[in-house]
Amino acid sequence: MSIHPLACISEGAQIGAHCTIEAFAFIGPEVVLHDKVHVKPHGTITGRTEIGEETVVFPYACVGEVPQDLKYKGEKTTLKIGERNRIREGATLNMGTAHGGGITEVGDDCLFMTGAHVGHDVRVGNNVILANQVALGGHCILEDNVIIGGLSGIHQFVRIGKGAFVGAVTLVRRDVIPYGMVDGPDGSLKGLNLVGLRRRKISREKIEELRKAYSFLVNFKGSFADAVKELKNRNFSSDSLVNDVIEFTLFNSGREFLKPS
Repeated sequence: MSIHPLACISEGAQIGAHCTIEAFAFIGPEVVLHDKVHVKPHGTITGRTEIGEETVVFPYACVGEVPQDLKYKGEKTTLKIGERNRIREGATLNMGTAHGGGITEVGDDCLFMTGAHVGHDVRVGNNVILANQVALGGHCILEDNVIIGGLSGIHQFVRIGKGAFVGAVTLVRRDVIPYGMVDGPDGSLKGLNLVGLRRRKISREKIEELRKAYSFLVNFKGSFADAVKELKNRNFSSDSLVNDVIEFTLFNSGREFLKPS
C-alpha cells in the first residue's frame, strides 16, 4: 500500500492491499477499505464504513458521516459501498439510522459527481450515475442503471426503477417506473428512456414490447393500478422488460407513482 506521511489513519482502521491514501486524507477507526481503494488528498472516510475494491474517493468528499436526521441519537449504524465506484469532489454519503434499517448501501460501478448527496438509509444499485449536486433524500431506493441529471432532488422514500432517467433540475416526489424518463421541474413522466435501452444493446423486439405496454398504460381508461393488473394477466415472457414494470408497480411502497402520459 501507499500511505502519505501526512495522511491521518486512525488506530483500528483496516486498510487492504495496494490501497493509496494521499496527503491530508482522514480514515476513521471503524473504516474498512478493501484492496486498491484510492483516497485522494483531503478525502474523509469515517463512521462504520466499508468500501469495496478499486473505489476512488476524490478530494473533499465526505463518506460515512452521521445522518442528517434529528432522530439520530448516535446509535451504531453503517455505510457499505461496493466496488469500482467514483466518489467525486465534495460528494457526501451518510450512514443509516436505527429506525431506517441501520444501513446505507451502494452497489458497484457507480459515479457520484461533484456535490452529490446520498442520504441515510438509501439503497443505490449498480451502474448508477448521480450528476453534479444531485440530492437523494433519506430512505430512497435507486435500482440498477439509473441516471439522475444535475441539480435534481429525489424526495425521501421515493423509489426509482431500473434503467430510469431523470433530467436535470428536476424534483421527483413520486415513484418512477423502470425505464421511465422524467423531466421538467415538476418531475413529470414523459415517456421511456429509449436512448438508455439502446445504449445497453437491448433488442428491438423487447423495446417495442415495452413501448406497447407503456402505450397501454397511457390509454387505459381505469386506474393506474387496474391497468398494471391487466398487463400482468397478459403473461409476458420471463425476460420481458414489461415484467420489471409490473413487479415494481405492484409493490406497495406507500407512495404514489408518476403516471404515464
